[in-house]
Amino acid sequence: MNYRFSSRMRRVPESFLKELFRVSAVPGVISFAGGLPGSAYIDVTGIQEAAREVFAEEGQTALQYTTTDGYLPLREFIADRYRRRLGLPATPEEIQIVNGSQQCLDLVAKIFLDPGDAVGMERPGYLGAIEAFSLYEPDFYSVPLEEDGPELAVFATLVRDHDLKFFYGIPNSQNPSGRTYSQEKRRAVAEILEGTDTVFYEDDAFGELFFDGKSRLPVKRYLPDQTVMSGSFSKIVAPGMRIGWIYAPAPVLREFNVAKQAADLHSNFLCQVILHRYLSTHDLDAHVARVSAIYGRHCRLICDLLDDLMPPGTTHTSPEGGMFMTAALPDGVSSMEVFCEGVKEGVAVLPGVPFYVGGGGEDTIRLNFSAAGEEEIAEGMHRLARVVRRLA
Repeated sequence: MNYRFSSRMRRVPESFLKELFRVSAVPGVISFAGGLPGSAYIDVTGIQEAAREVFAEEGQTALQYTTTDGYLPLREFIADRYRRRLGLPATPEEIQIVNGSQQCLDLVAKIFLDPGDAVGMERPGYLGAIEAFSLYEPDFYSVPLEEDGPELAVFATLVRDHDLKFFYGIPNSQNPSGRTYSQEKRRAVAEILEGTDTVFYEDDAFGELFFDGKSRLPVKRYLPDQTVMSGSFSKIVAPGMRIGWIYAPAPVLREFNVAKQAADLHSNFLCQVILHRYLSTHDLDAHVARVSAIYGRHCRLICDLLDDLMPPGTTHTSPEGGMFMTAALPDGVSSMEVFCEGVKEGVAVLPGVPFYVGGGGEDTIRLNFSAAGEEEIAEGMHRLARVVRRLA
């Protein structure tokens, strides 16, 4: 049988995640490579109680089909949280529920991109976005990411010289770098885009996880009609529920709704109702504050161990929040070699290569600090340091 797959499948970069999941599942391997929130901090008991109440009181309704845009009380909760936390004038009508914010990547690309269209991204950029967008055959243009956000001169030139359909960015605790845009950079990005036909796609998966507990104003605050914003409960409640959302202007949502209806009719309604019941009966702010404080301790521990254990020439980012950071390796040390040798040593990291469109990342690794406990982090970093010192 000759399976005649579409040409677009040849445009998608081969995912490193399959190999990553394989080695991370090996017994005894301490993994800094995945993107998991800490399992120990998922409120299993609270979610179980919410599920029990839903089945007892509204089980038949929750197990039925629903509308494509999602459970209205949950959308009202999200809109209210935007108004309260960020001062955004969000309404439930501007929000649609999706299967994790990853589905937003696919559907936004589907409604905006034709083959050969231009898409802008940060460099390095989120590998899940690179893979999702690649299916729609765009041309990628990247902007170097500095400590406080995109390099503005390059960003302005890119917007001026290329007819970008959208620019995809993660202003808060970026994946993979952990960097956060300064407020000045957020305003500047909005000013550069204002008056153009380029949409800013603001992925805010980590916006609640700042270690200091303080919210940062989004780009959407300065560019409301040109910004599509996505969020997720995966990082702050439970990823297995697969509940995220898009917050966007009405013309975008009309097209988005059509695409989502064709894709899956609607997101898991049962999980939406259970999640809303949980959010209505538990203090999400207190939960997020606790988890963020723990992640902050983990992040500082990894930073200290990188400084203390690694050979000269090793540098790293210093995140203000989120779940990830990157480290640059000493000259001549390959991130792929570190990955391969690290598995033999019992530690897994993610090489930087998949985060760079058009090549790059051979000398960087991404480290996750949310999934492992402090004892595992200490042991894993000693294993990693042995590998890097051996290769340096």
